[in-house]
Amino acid sequence: MIVFRLSKSLYANDLSGRGAEKAGGRWNSKGIPMVYTSESRALCTTEIAVHTPLGILPLDYVIIAIEIPNSVAIQYIKPEAIPNDWKLLPHSHSTQEMGDAFINDNAFAVMKVPSAVVQGEYNYLLNPAHKDFKKIKVKLIEPFEFDERLFIK
Repeated sequence: MIVFRLSKSLYANDLSGRGAEKAGGRWNSKGIPMVYTSESRALCTTEIAVHTPLGILPLDYVIIAIEIPNSVAIQYIKPEAIPNDWKLLPHSHSTQEMGDAFINDNAFAVMKVPSAVVQGEYNYLLNPAHKDFKKIKVKLIEPFEFDERLFIK
């Protein structure tokens, strides 16, 4: 399976999860390393758009295609197993607890979760501390330009 990640070019080869570890996110608390990826380029684009103030065009980004081999088991979180507050902003502590448990239990290298941004789409969270993480490989890194109509008034 191929998943995608949009990143500033400076961090294109960094799959350490340090960015999420520093900031925290919907699926992880600060201090917990995790790599966020999406099932499509379009979902990656949408994820960046909802986190960027209107009027600011993100520059110097790359799209990263990441291969997750079939031999790597994926934990799937069904939408009905997620608390009702999972889409809230600021991020719900309940989803952070689920993601933190995924990392701390270290039973899976990948967790599939529903996107809060695009209904019916999925994000794939990567656990850089899992033994199978080394099987996950970057297959492509290329410059990515956002369509300014998504960001400019």
